Amino acid sequence: MGRIFGTDGIRGKANAYPLTPEIIIRIGRSVATVLCDQPEAHILLGTDTRISGDMIVSSIISGVCSCGINVLHAGILPTPGIAFLTANTDKAVAGMVISASHNPYFDNGIKVFDGNGYKLSDRIEAEIERCILDEGPVSGATPDQEIGRIIQIPDAEDRYLDFLHQCWPKKHDLDGLKLVIDCANGATSRVAQALFLSLGADVTALFIHPDGKNINDDCGSEHTGVLAKKVMEAGADIGVAFDGDGDRLAVVDETGLVLTGDQTLAICANYLKSQGQLRKNMVVNTVMSNIGLTMALDRMGIDHQTADVGDRRVMEKMKSTGAILGGEDSGHIIFLDQHTTGDGLLSALRLMEVMVRQDQPLSKLSGIMTVAPQALINVSVKSKPDLMEVTAIKQIISQVESALNGQGRVLVRYSGTQPLCRVMVEGPTPNLTDRYCRMIAQVVAKTIGESSQ
Repeated sequence: MGRIFGTDGIRGKANAYPLTPEIIIRIGRSVATVLCDQPEAHILLGTDTRISGDMIVSSIISGVCSCGINVLHAGILPTPGIAFLTANTDKAVAGMVISASHNPYFDNGIKVFDGNGYKLSDRIEAEIERCILDEGPVSGATPDQEIGRIIQIPDAEDRYLDFLHQCWPKKHDLDGLKLVIDCANGATSRVAQALFLSLGADVTALFIHPDGKNINDDCGSEHTGVLAKKVMEAGADIGVAFDGDGDRLAVVDETGLVLTGDQTLAICANYLKSQGQLRKNMVVNTVMSNIGLTMALDRMGIDHQTADVGDRRVMEKMKSTGAILGGEDSGHIIFLDQHTTGDGLLSALRLMEVMVRQDQPLSKLSGIMTVAPQALINVSVKSKPDLMEVTAIKQIISQVESALNGQGRVLVRYSGTQPLCRVMVEGPTPNLTDRYCRMIAQVVAKTIGESSQ
């Protein structure tokens, strides 16, 4: 067996290692063994809309129940909804989400939260992984012990919606706001429309009919073309798209322009500072953030710290610095004063709060940050050696950095959830940036790419 956990839980093709029923049962038993250290402990479980969800849920439940632990089943619900319910349900010591986020339907994954609704530390993940990979029987699972049961949570969706309503400033509703939402045929397909309609918005909802295979299929946060077109056709004030499990947000302004996650972060940071609510005067971003965000925060007089890629790393940095706002360019935005994880619905609400309170169109608000030309190419790779140990890659990176001469930057890193090498270049002009990015990507493909010899 190989390594199980990646940068955001466990992920892979459904019904292939490590997401086979046999391994998933061990995952369930191992999570129960490591995290359930009190009598009558429960594990809370939810899923997105993938066709493989039933198979994985059944195997997880078998593993957990075999350890004498009950499973509280929330059904289809966004990942941040599971985090919230876990932290606010008696005797729930862990939460598990069956989802592969923005990946296509044939992938799936398992995300795990602790009893407080936070993603697990490296130490706890390593302990669970050792338990999974140990070929012997999992500690605590004996034939004569009590067997756990499945307990359905009939009001899971309502409880999550109530939480989101509490996050909204009651004196500022969305009456008159024209909104288009793209639910990616995923976990937000029911709750998103219900939320925004209840706040008075004029809602046009796209991709809200999941069939198990259409999740993220040319829709959602990774594919905003249809959303942008609909915003223009409807004369909407804003369009928002969520990924398959609802923890990230993509935004389209009233002109049809797609905003970056960094721009959303900048807008919210500026607003919170103006309201005296930006604790520690601090924002946490990642190494993938556009250099334009750094420049914008500097102009606003806002301190910033850089974390490694992944909302888990952003959260760790936020906790250590005392920041309440952080996020990724990909659209994971964390409001730590209200939630323990990135939440696409909450992020959309907070952005609309700025629009309503400042009575400005999104296109004007986004002008606070100028996005530097950026190119990103994902290269499929057959292995993941240390990039700086591959001479040809090291040389081309150095060559491009010298050519940029301080007017941009290069970042080459592996995906933590897929067999990809991400090549990102920022530069002074779109043409130069694209050319430099292609130069590096070609070398990566030639040396460690899937088709290289």
